[in-house]
Amino acid sequence: MYRNKHLDVKRYAVAMGRLTDGQQTAEAARLDDGLRDEVDDLVAQWRTQRPDVDVEPLQVLSRVSRLARHLDIARRAAFASGGLELWEFDVLSALRRSGPPFQLTPGALLRATLVTSGTMTNRIDGLAAEGLVRREPDPRDRRGVLVTLTDRGRAVVDAAFTDLLDRERALLAGLPDDQRQLLAGLLRTLLAPFDAPSPGLSANGPCPPPGQFCAGL
Repeated sequence: MYRNKHLDVKRYAVAMGRLTDGQQTAEAARLDDGLRDEVDDLVAQWRTQRPDVDVEPLQVLSRVSRLARHLDIARRAAFASGGLELWEFDVLSALRRSGPPFQLTPGALLRATLVTSGTMTNRIDGLAAEGLVRREPDPRDRRGVLVTLTDRGRAVVDAAFTDLLDRERALLAGLPDDQRQLLAGLLRTLLAPFDAPSPGLSANGPCPPPGQFCAGL
């Protein structure tokens, strides 16, 4: 995940001169560990070119952004291995997470995936044609229907989820369990304010536009 790169001593000295004592200590300790990545160079360059601004947010968020790219590749590969598109897994996983009998109303699926009713209808049609879900009458609403995960659909989504977890463990292989737990806690603190329910948003927070992968995981 990390690459050893030559350190530009002159540029590094200039950049270090703009850090606080605490930041210099943390930076020196990190370099002693022999770990460098592209963000280190990016941050050093911006500190040199824009000494008037605090570029510390890049230390965290640029790494989150880069990690998100690797995660997106892992997810696409896991779903493709099971013959699923991202949106298909999104719908199937919503049904699977709901627990037995693994069924939701179309409205509940809309709220879980944040797409339009027309888009959801088309997606249910497609999944039903593949034998992954089926429509059933809603006993509580004579005009309503329930979307139920079939046995085949459950097997497909379970296999894709297992594959995904294996790939995600590989992404985290460089961190021992205690550091994973620490990182999870820090990210939770960062994300919690964004996940608070707001007008026009789901309880899961903002999601990508319709057609893109949503927060099903």
